[in-house]
Amino acid sequence: MSGIREKKESYWTDERMELIIGNLLRAGVIIAAAVVFLGAVMFFMHHGGATPSYRVFAGEPAYLRAIMPVVHDALAFHGLGLMQLGLLLLIATPVARVAFSIGAFALQRDFMYIIITCIVLAVLLYSMMGGTL
Repeated sequence: MSGIREKKESYWTDERMELIIGNLLRAGVIIAAAVVFLGAVMFFMHHGGATPSYRVFAGEPAYLRAIMPVVHDALAFHGLGLMQLGLLLLIATPVARVAFSIGAFALQRDFMYIIITCIVLAVLLYSMMGGTL
């Protein structure tokens, strides 16, 4: 019986956490790149023949500066929406890594790292909201 308990506790070793976090980061970057690539393909299929104006820089449209319109556009397979969603996924990848770390440290009962990682997550979320509450 004690052998089962020892095996269960040893599952969340530092090496195991590093492996899972590495896979999480790798998957996040690959998925984000695939979504951006798909968005670029869709965009060029519809706007590939347009002549760009290099005199004036036009950023993304105003409606693509919020999460819900980006998701709506991406689900409609609009190129700009897909590219914006890919960038959001890329930004969300390290945030997911920090959130996973909190859970993993909780399973290890490493309370000092839980506190530090919660502070890091709070700073990340605060800065993503533009530094305003």
